[in-house]
Amino acid sequence: MAFSFETAFITLENLGFVDVVLPFLLIFTVLFAVLEKTKILGEEKRSMNTGIAIIFALIVVIPHVTGNFPAGFDPVEIINAALPAVSIVVVAVIALMILIGVFAHDRILLGATAPGWVFFFSIITLMFIFGSAAGWWSDGFINWLESMFGEDVISVVIMLLVFGIIIAFVTGGGEREELGAFKRMGLNLPQLFGGGKK
Repeated sequence: MAFSFETAFITLENLGFVDVVLPFLLIFTVLFAVLEKTKILGEEKRSMNTGIAIIFALIVVIPHVTGNFPAGFDPVEIINAALPAVSIVVVAVIALMILIGVFAHDRILLGATAPGWVFFFSIITLMFIFGSAAGWWSDGFINWLESMFGEDVISVVIMLLVFGIIIAFVTGGGEREELGAFKRMGLNLPQLFGGGKK
C-alpha cells in the first residue's frame, strides 16, 4: 500500500495525537514562554519554569483523557473547537493589516489608528469564538449573562455604563475636554491603540 499523508494523519488522530500530544505541547509552550518572559519566579529559573509548565499541561490533559471535566468546561475540547476559527481570524487580521499598511496606516478614527481598531475587534471576536466553543452562547448571550450574574445585576451595570458615558461626554468641556474622559479615569486608550497625542 502506497504511503499517503491522509493515512498518516488519520493514524496519528487514532493514537490520540490531537487529543493528547498537541494540547499538551500547546499548553506547555505557551505557559513556558509566559513564565520565561515575565520572570515571575525570578531570573534564570528555566528548570523551574519547565517543571511548572509540564505540571500545568498534564493537569489539563490527563483529566480530559479520563473524562473528569464536566461538560462545557473541558479546556482541550474548547481549544480543539476554537483554534480552527482562531486561525481564520489570524489570517484575516494579517491580510487586513497588510491592506491597512498600504492604504490607511496613519488614519485616525475616534482617537485610535486603524491597527488599534483591528486589535480591539480581534479581541472581541476571539472572546466570541472561545465562548462559542465553550457553549456559553448556546442559549443566547443575554440569557448566559442572566444565568451567571442575575437579571438585576445586568440591568444595574448597563444603566451605570450608559449614565457614565453620557456624564463623561457632557462634562468634558474646555481643558477637561482636551484631556478626555478616559484619560481622566487613568485610561489612555488612544496611546494604547497607537493613535492620538503621545
